[in-house]
Amino acid sequence: MAPPAPVSVTIHASDYAFSAPDTISAGVTTFYLVNDGPGLHHALLVRLDSGKTAADLLASLKEHKATPPWATYVGGPNVPDPGNQSVATLDLVAGNYVIICILDMPGNIPHYMRGMFRPLTVVPAAATAAGTPKAVAPVPDNAIQLSDYVFAVSKPITPGTHTFQVVIAPGQPHEILFVQLNAGKTGQDYVNWTKTMKGPAPGHAIGGTAAAASGTVQVFTATFAPGNYLLICFVPDVNNGKPHYMEGNMQTITVQ
Repeated sequence: MAPPAPVSVTIHASDYAFSAPDTISAGVTTFYLVNDGPGLHHALLVRLDSGKTAADLLASLKEHKATPPWATYVGGPNVPDPGNQSVATLDLVAGNYVIICILDMPGNIPHYMRGMFRPLTVVPAAATAAGTPKAVAPVPDNAIQLSDYVFAVSKPITPGTHTFQVVIAPGQPHEILFVQLNAGKTGQDYVNWTKTMKGPAPGHAIGGTAAAASGTVQVFTATFAPGNYLLICFVPDVNNGKPHYMEGNMQTITVQ
């Protein structure tokens, strides 16, 4: 008997709110992030331990400007352009979570401070008959390791739809966002644009995986056309607060 497909959960993002289920079951889950626009948003899932709540997390973030030890980034679908969607698959354990957007573009104000967070309860999965296979993530055809501060892609990316396994190496939490750059534009052009988001974007965000802690494994699927792509991590450094791309965690690849 073939294993079943993961459960699908759709999250809608707008300026500045999420629409999503209040409760889902534990296990392998594919999240679809639909960006209703007009801004850029991701859906970062944070697991809360020690009986903490979403209100506790928001209070700690506002006071300390850093993720508390009882909150763990577990990933999620990264940014799609407005009007588009991105997809990522995670294996969730039961517990209390928050769906949150920590992006601060434009204006350097994190989106959660504008109200962009939503509690999520993950309940134990229902018991199944002995011998019934469990859902598994989509089978990847490529792999990416995220570390301090390098994207290690296993093999060149070719045009078409690909599924990536993303593994976070020991060190800080990391994300990966793919941006298809417009002709003649550079990764720095895109970074500069995110600071004000005025005028046409120099590229198109197509997703990836949101920030996750060391040891986390996620899967995401995206479709690539020929061209140049920016790979970038906007996660703040735990030591100095600077986004990781300022530490060198950005690079450009060519899909051909």
